[in-house]
Amino acid sequence: MWKCSLVSLVLLVSVTVARGEEPLKLVRTIPLDGVKGRIDHMAVDVEGKRLYVAALGNDSMEVIDLAVGKRVHSIAGLKKPTGIRVLPGSRNVVVASGDDGNVRVFSPDLKLLGTVDCLDDADNVRLSPDGKLAYVGYGDGAIAIIDPQQFKKIGDIKLDGHPEAFQLETNWNRIFVNVPSVKQVAVIDREKNVVIAKWPLNEARSNFPMALDEVEHRLFVGCRNPAKILVLNTDTGKVVATIDCCGDTDDVFYDAAKKQIYATGGDGFIFILRPDGPDRYEVMGKIATSPGARTSAFDAEGKLLLVAVPERGQQRAEIRIFRPS
Repeated sequence: MWKCSLVSLVLLVSVTVARGEEPLKLVRTIPLDGVKGRIDHMAVDVEGKRLYVAALGNDSMEVIDLAVGKRVHSIAGLKKPTGIRVLPGSRNVVVASGDDGNVRVFSPDLKLLGTVDCLDDADNVRLSPDGKLAYVGYGDGAIAIIDPQQFKKIGDIKLDGHPEAFQLETNWNRIFVNVPSVKQVAVIDREKNVVIAKWPLNEARSNFPMALDEVEHRLFVGCRNPAKILVLNTDTGKVVATIDCCGDTDDVFYDAAKKQIYATGGDGFIFILRPDGPDRYEVMGKIATSPGARTSAFDAEGKLLLVAVPERGQQRAEIRIFRPS
């Protein structure tokens, strides 16, 4: 089965035939020769035309020049890097490492500028809308607030379990956080740095990735058991739609320009979803990738979905770049 999938890298297993569309087209493949093990999250430096890859199983951060389509640098010894974000303006890179609990800040020329330590199991990283603060999920239940210019932690937000993906509103002051161990989405007031609501998830469990459509007040929560995307109304916290999704999903993105949702899963597929009426969604496509290719990044400006493929058997590690049609 997988042998067939590897040969047909861009096989459209299921597409809305009536429209005759290919929702995503593979436009480039960039090899990551020598990168071993699982690949975690990634971040795009739009201005610098770079992709930063947390090669968790390889204990490294891989740096890819998107303009020329090749890897240009690798930073070793990062002890299971997990989350990455690029600061606007300075283009400094914030990298969280789960094994040593360090959050490191690198300059664009990849010099280590500073480190924040003692964040056990440091994981996902997000930035405030103005880019002045970094939020890092860690430990048995907390989000650290970090000043990435001064390289210090300035606050903590307590949660009921280890946080996975989370999203910050840009026009309001809330943070939505996946807390899979307690089957909920926690809602934080980031002015007060406290949890103000806990939205239970009864339709599916193992809620890891998350995307936000702030305009339409909809939150897209990827779940692994069973494989679903739950759509929540951010005004009420209620689940308004449940959609079949790829298995072992670890990244979900909302494409505001196309009004599409992209989900990548470790079962080797990308799902593309689109609204089809009020709180109704249809699967526009299901595209084969490779086993373990569950993490991705979305470049809204460049209109690219970048999918990380780990080394498995005869399959080399690589980045596959898709462009929405």
